[in-house]
Amino acid sequence: MEDNHIYQYSLLNALMDGVSETGITVSKFATKGNQGLGTFARMNGELLFLDSKVYQLQAEGNVREAGPDDQIPFAVSTQFVSQHTRTVAMNDKNAIDDALNAFKHYAKNLFMSYRVHGHFQYLKCRTVRGQEYKGQPLSELGKKQSVEEYHDVTGTIIGFRTPSNWQGFGVAGEHLHFINDERTAGGHVLELQADEVEIQIAVANNVHIELPTSEDFNSASLNTDDEGVKNVEG
Repeated sequence: MEDNHIYQYSLLNALMDGVSETGITVSKFATKGNQGLGTFARMNGELLFLDSKVYQLQAEGNVREAGPDDQIPFAVSTQFVSQHTRTVAMNDKNAIDDALNAFKHYAKNLFMSYRVHGHFQYLKCRTVRGQEYKGQPLSELGKKQSVEEYHDVTGTIIGFRTPSNWQGFGVAGEHLHFINDERTAGGHVLELQADEVEIQIAVANNVHIELPTSEDFNSASLNTDDEGVKNVEG
C-alpha cells in the first residue's frame, strides 16, 4: 500500500444486506496498511486495525487480538501517514469534523483518515453482537447492539470520513472505532468528550476496492439504505 491510499474489501451495501459469511483473512488484511476498521464473519463484533495488529472489539466491551485465519467480510484500511497534527478539545463527535474541515475545508469531496489519541472524559461505544441467522441485515443487528460507557479512559480512535456523494456506492461511510491503551475495551464510537486530545489527519484521493466473488455477494441486491446506515453508525 502506498501512503494514505485507501483499501476497502467489499461494499457497505453488501453488509447492510447481511452478506458476511466469509471474506479475506486477517493475515491478508494486515498487509493493506497500518490502521483500519471493519467487522468479522457473521458481523461478530467490530474490527480495529492499529499499528499492524488486528483486534476484535466484542459485545460488553471485551477485546481479543484476531487470529490470522479469522474472516473479514468488510473492512477499510490505509497506510496512514499524518499530514497534519493538532491538539483540540472535543465536546462531542462534531468536533472531529470541525478539526478535519479546519485542516482542509476544500477536501469535502475527498476521503480523509485520522487518528485521535489522548485522555477522554467520556465515551459511549457500541458493538454488534453478531448475526442470529444467515443473511440477517446490519440494520436489524443495530437494534440489539451492545452499548458501553467509559469514563476517564486513555486510548485511540481510528476513523475515516467519506464524501457524502460517494456513500451511495457502498464505500466506507462515517466510521470511528476506539480502543483503550491496555487493549481491554473498545467499540464503535457513538459519543465522546475530551478536554485535550491529539488528532492526526491525512487526505486520500486514491481508493482501491476489492469485491468478493462469493455466491452470497453476487446474489445480493446491494440497494442503498442511507437511513439504515445512519441509524447503525450513530
